[in-house]
Amino acid sequence: MRAHLGDHLVIESPTTGATRRDGEIVGLHHEDGTPPYDVRWSDTHEVTLVFPGPDAHVTRTGHDRGHDPGHDPGDDAGAPPPAGPPDPGDIGRRLAAERERQGLSREETARRARMAPDYLAYLEEHPGDPSTATLIRLAAALRTNVRALRGGGAGLPPGQGMALLHPQLRDLGPDECRALLSTHGVGRVSVTTAEGPAVVPVNYEVVDDSIVYRTAPGSVPAAAVGAEVAFEVDRLDEAMSQGWSVLAVGPARAVTGPEEARHLSESAHSTPWAGGDRGMWVSIRPTRLTGRRITPAGQ
Repeated sequence: MRAHLGDHLVIESPTTGATRRDGEIVGLHHEDGTPPYDVRWSDTHEVTLVFPGPDAHVTRTGHDRGHDPGHDPGDDAGAPPPAGPPDPGDIGRRLAAERERQGLSREETARRARMAPDYLAYLEEHPGDPSTATLIRLAAALRTNVRALRGGGAGLPPGQGMALLHPQLRDLGPDECRALLSTHGVGRVSVTTAEGPAVVPVNYEVVDDSIVYRTAPGSVPAAAVGAEVAFEVDRLDEAMSQGWSVLAVGPARAVTGPEEARHLSESAHSTPWAGGDRGMWVSIRPTRLTGRRITPAGQ
């Protein structure tokens, strides 16, 4: 018997052939896919070490044959060799990106989702189609929703869901606002241009309590320099119709010192998503920091 991560182990009655128990294989102990396996049972969601007997068999879940430990390479005679490492696919990339954004290790995320770390690694690094139950557990572990992990609504504006039946809007204190700003991300800066007011998204960093971002001279975000501006970040939970927003207001300046600019460039978490030559750093020193959060009443 051979299997790979994500396959299902089915145990049948030796007399009737009916399924007595089944579960998802979430851990392998041998590279060739031979037993034993870590199995998450569908009836209890517990993971146990299983040495399958004669009444057990493995069912495939549609993975690429090239990643099947039981697949005979001779069946692919004449097929072109794979080009480079496997593409993890959209779900794998979203899982890894959201986990890393929250600063979680694979082990901690797997523990929260009640699955083997090896299985989470497989989902992040290989194309696959995990079950809905698996995605629900992962979404709960990452405090997001299944639709977001699948990429649904990626091209639509947020907030199209129904409002909560009994929402509660509360103000956030400065410390909570700073924590939500975190160290980096994407926010929106409001500036005044020759054509009028404008709000544009930028990749930002938080350095020594200042909000900094890279742009190009003469661009809309560069118009912030020398003026008091507003900078906003937010996070929406579409499934739960709740979220938060933080608003920072303060003067903006251009970072002109070469050492300071070099330090910001070397410590940045990401280059600007817009690409191009964006070597001008703008720094906003907040003089006012406010925020709000929408939750169900009573929370």
